[in-house]
Amino acid sequence: MELRRLRLTNFRQHESTDIEFGPGITGIFGPNGSGKTTLLEAMAWAIYGAQAARGDRDSIRRLAAKGRANVEVDLEFRLGGHEYRVLRRLHDAELLQDGQRVANSLRAVTERLEQVISMTYEEFSSTFFAGQKQLSVLASKKPGERAAFLAQVLGHERLRLAQERAREVKNTLSAELRGMEAGLPDTTELGRVRRLAEERLAAVRATAQRVEGTRAVAQEAHTREEPRWNEWVARRERTLSLDGERRMAEQAAESARQEFKRLDKELRDAVEARNQVKRFAPQLEPIARLKQELAELERLQREEAARRADQAQLAELARSMDALESRLAKLAPAADALARVAGVREEVERRLQETERLAEEQRTAWVRDRQDAETKRQQLRDLWKEVKEQRDTLAALGPEGVCPTCQRPLGEQYEAVLAELDRQLEDITINGSFFKNRLEQLQQPPAAVQEAEAARDTVLAERRAVNEREGELRAQTEEWTHAAQQLAVARRRAAEVEAQLAARPTGYDAARHDALRAELTKLEPVALEAAGLEARAERAEPLVREAEQAELALSERERRAQELVAAVAAEGFREALYRAAKERFDRATGALREAEIAVVEVRGDLLRAEADVREAERREAERAARERQIAELKARQRLHNELDRAFSDLRADLNAAMRPEIAELASSFLADLTDGRYDEVDLTEDYEVTVLDDGVPKSVISGGEEDITALVLRLAISQMIAERAGQPLSLLVLDEIFGSLDESRRTHVLGLLRRIADRFPQVILITHIEQVREGLDRVIRVEYDAGQGTSVVRDETATLGTADAGVAA
Repeated sequence: MELRRLRLTNFRQHESTDIEFGPGITGIFGPNGSGKTTLLEAMAWAIYGAQAARGDRDSIRRLAAKGRANVEVDLEFRLGGHEYRVLRRLHDAELLQDGQRVANSLRAVTERLEQVISMTYEEFSSTFFAGQKQLSVLASKKPGERAAFLAQVLGHERLRLAQERAREVKNTLSAELRGMEAGLPDTTELGRVRRLAEERLAAVRATAQRVEGTRAVAQEAHTREEPRWNEWVARRERTLSLDGERRMAEQAAESARQEFKRLDKELRDAVEARNQVKRFAPQLEPIARLKQELAELERLQREEAARRADQAQLAELARSMDALESRLAKLAPAADALARVAGVREEVERRLQETERLAEEQRTAWVRDRQDAETKRQQLRDLWKEVKEQRDTLAALGPEGVCPTCQRPLGEQYEAVLAELDRQLEDITINGSFFKNRLEQLQQPPAAVQEAEAARDTVLAERRAVNEREGELRAQTEEWTHAAQQLAVARRRAAEVEAQLAARPTGYDAARHDALRAELTKLEPVALEAAGLEARAERAEPLVREAEQAELALSERERRAQELVAAVAAEGFREALYRAAKERFDRATGALREAEIAVVEVRGDLLRAEADVREAERREAERAARERQIAELKARQRLHNELDRAFSDLRADLNAAMRPEIAELASSFLADLTDGRYDEVDLTEDYEVTVLDDGVPKSVISGGEEDITALVLRLAISQMIAERAGQPLSLLVLDEIFGSLDESRRTHVLGLLRRIADRFPQVILITHIEQVREGLDRVIRVEYDAGQGTSVVRDETATLGTADAGVAA
């Protein structure tokens, strides 16, 4: 695992931090409380989520950040030939592998990364990732848990899981064998069932041959009777069809006879009507002339009514044009006044923009000052609380107590440290009082804000008045335009009506119109009667032709009826002979149907008998196949028994070799770190660490020696994981491991880390010991800016080996 880049947004005290990592040994320096260890916590939180964070989820957000400000850790690393990027926030997360999203929820990202790294958070933090005060990986565990933990991180746990899987398969095979053997059918019973099925099949086949012979005889009799029956059926159908046609022909002949009589009577009526029309001719002669004159008078009457309507419309148009001309004269000055008001409005708008800008600037400056004061006061409160807790802790521990930060007694520096913390508390209190007074001053808007807003409100009122006047004038202008359009339309319409009135004809005589209507009313009964007679007379000639055609149709239909009577007699059909033929055919059909049913039944028996024989053969074949399957399962059972024993032996061998190998690696590391003073470490059966001095267990060791022992044990376990368990990690992260070591052993630790670079090409060291700075490949400094309330990170790799860097240290 190779770290590439880490970005923090509002995580703990880091507002916006971006760090790029490289190969070799990287040192992260800074005073206590600056946010160094927070960087490691952010890496672990990005990979493992909430289980790797201190406190609850809400405590992760930076105190000075807004309530809903984004909290995010963006970690990039390379592992197993793939590039990974994980982005984790408080409520969601996403994981990208080689640029492609592979998980997009908190749980899915954590589970996927545990699979990729092949370690839980506990295993990761106990091997390659050592947090502050977590160097001793086995001291916190019970004796029975230590061997199990080492077996798990070294991959031995996979052997146990494989053995349990082999046992599960073995037990499953045993249960399956018992079930299959218990379900095997008896061989003797299978043979008896098969013989009975074959005997029944032979009997059914004999019955089938007999029934087939009976069906053949019945089929022959049916074949003889069927043509005779079909002939009688055809003769009956022809006779019924001819008799039906005969009845229809007689009905058609009767209909033709009645039609001929009707036409003859209508013809006599039409001849009589023609004679009566000739007698009415003298009375009907003046009616046509009178109707023509009446039509002309009615046309003139319509023109006269239209003339009066045109005159009334002209009068109404004249009144409307007078009213429009009067209104136009009143509205004419509105256009000039509107232009003047528009200029006034533009000036007011310009003044309003200026006053609004000034008011907004004044209010923004006031709000910004108040928010800045609130933020800085809260930051000072948090900082005072943190410094106060540090001072109280040191005061309770005393000069000989172990410092929580550097893990060693302060001794002579105790009073100086307390004095420095008191000075910091006093500075924080003074600054806090200043910002408290500043907040009280900024509670109400200052006079400049109030004056700017009052000026803006005055211009707003002036703009409302101008807008109201402009609206009135605009409405009057639009009304003038509309009235002018209406006047032009009215004038055009008046000209059109005058032209239409001049073109209308005159000369309507109302008295003559009434006289004509009275005279035509007297002649109307005669005209109606004459019209009816004339309509009847016009039917005479067509009726003569229709009567001739009806007489021909009557003769044709009578002849057709006589022909059909003769055809029915020629068929010679008799109902008694027909019934006798039907009885003979029904008997033959019944015998054939009974024979076919018997054939179907015996075929069904034959199919069932054949199925019984096949079922018996199938059961015998199934028993043989099951016997072969049982033999295969027994072979697999023997194989899994051997696997179970092999896994037990292998686990025992690996666990037996694990303790000596760890002790050997730790001993070689210890000799390097102590210049050969101690060269051997012993691990008891409970995995308790003992330092040997010339082969003799050393019962009492110093705090520094205890830290070195824990370090070499941690390095030995990590190297064994890389060599034996197949873990692809190549990263070591160590937090504050130099606090109890002298300068010589610090140098030896750096030298050892360089010698194992082939196993761990990337090492991250977090420390406040500046003396180890020159032995590193990269240097990153973390400081806390109390004024901004955030940690500041700088890359100082370029200063390695310079005089300035020494002065800064």
